[in-house]
Amino acid sequence: MASRSLGGLSGSRGGGGGGGRKSLSARNAAVERRNLITVCRFSVKTLIDRSCFETIDDSSPEFNNFAAILEQILSHRLKGQVTWFGYESPRSFWDYIRVACRKVSQNCICSIENMENVSSSRAKGRAWIRVALMEKHLSEYISTALRDFKTTRRFYEEGAIVLGEEANMLAGMLLGLNAIDFSFCLKGEGLDGNFPAVIDYTPYLKFTQSSDSISSDEEELRTLGSSGSESSSPENVGPPFIMDENSWFNKCKRVKQKYQLTLEQKGYLEELLRLREDQLSESVSQNKILLQRIEDSDLAHKLEKEQLEYIIVELQDQLKSYQSLDQLSAEVSLSQTSLDPGQSQEGDGKQDTLNSVSEGKEDTPSLLGLCGSLTSVASYKSLTSLKSNDCLASPITEMTSPGLTPS
Repeated sequence: MASRSLGGLSGSRGGGGGGGRKSLSARNAAVERRNLITVCRFSVKTLIDRSCFETIDDSSPEFNNFAAILEQILSHRLKGQVTWFGYESPRSFWDYIRVACRKVSQNCICSIENMENVSSSRAKGRAWIRVALMEKHLSEYISTALRDFKTTRRFYEEGAIVLGEEANMLAGMLLGLNAIDFSFCLKGEGLDGNFPAVIDYTPYLKFTQSSDSISSDEEELRTLGSSGSESSSPENVGPPFIMDENSWFNKCKRVKQKYQLTLEQKGYLEELLRLREDQLSESVSQNKILLQRIEDSDLAHKLEKEQLEYIIVELQDQLKSYQSLDQLSAEVSLSQTSLDPGQSQEGDGKQDTLNSVSEGKEDTPSLLGLCGSLTSVASYKSLTSLKSNDCLASPITEMTSPGLTPS
C-alpha cells in the first residue's frame, strides 16, 4: 500500500512538472520585465537630477547606465535572423529600429546608415540612441516603433517588453529626457559594438535601516556585551560604547546625505520654477499683444462697417433719385403724346386759312403785278401790313377819283 501511494504521488508530480515549468518561466519573464522597467525609470530620474548641475555626455556614468538599460530593453527576447540554410544568426535591436522608425518625419536613420566609423549593427544602434537624445526625439521614435505592431511582432518573441503593457510606460518615461541638453561624440568608445552593455545596479540598491531596527541592534549588542561573568573587567563596557559612537556617526552621515539630496532637489526645483516664471511672463506678454491686436482688428472692423453702411445709404439715395427721374420722364412722354393731336389740328387750320387767303387774292390781277406772285405766307403777311399802314394806294381809287382828269 505504501509503495502504491508513493508511486501515485510520484506520478502526479511528474504529470504536473510541465505546467510548473511553464508557470515558473512565465513568472521569471514577468519579473525580468518589471525589473528592467523599474531600473529604467530610476535611471531617467537620475539623469534628470544630474542634468541640473552638469552637462550629460559620454563620460557621465548615469548616461552609460541608462544606455545599457535601454539597450537591454530593446534587445529583450529579440528574434534571430534565419538564413537560407536554416541557421539562426543573432540580431541587434538596430534592425528593428531601422524598419519601424522609417515613418518618423526627418528621421536620422539614413545618416546613421551612412556613418563611416560605425560598421556593426550594435554600434549603429548605440549611435542612434545618442543622436535621438540630442535631437530630443527618442520618445517619438519609440512611440512610432511600438505603434507598428505588425513589425514589432515580426522581430520579437512572446513575452518581450515591447509587446507587453510595459511598452506604454517606457514611451511615457522617456518623454522627460526631452528637457535635457545632451552632448555626445559619435566617435568615442561608447559606440564599440564588440561587447554587450552591462547594467550597474548598485546606484539603485540602497538599503535604509529604520530607527526601530537600529535601536534593536543596539540592545542586542548591549546584551551580548553584558552576557559575560560578573567579575568581568571594566574594559568589557568599551565595545558597546564604541558601537554607539559608530551608530551616531552613521546617523549623521545619513542625515548629511539626505540634506545634500534635498539641497540638490531644491536647486532643481528653483531652477524649474524660474524657467516656468519666465515662460509665464512670456505668455502674459504674448497674451497682451494678442489682445491688443484683437482690439485693433475690432476697431478696424467697426470703421469698415460704418463706411459700408454710409455707402449703402448713398446708393439707396441715388437709386431713389434715379427712380424719380424715370417717373418724371414717363410723365413728360405721356404729356407730349397728349399734346400732339391739338398741334396737328392747329397746323391744319393755319393751312386752310392760308389757302383761303390765296384763293381770295387770285381774283385781283392788279395785285399780282404789284406784289409779284404771292405764293408764300410771308408775301401775304407783307401785303396785309401794307394795307394796314396805307402805304399802297389802290389803282381803282386812283382812277375813279374826281380830282384826277386826263389831260
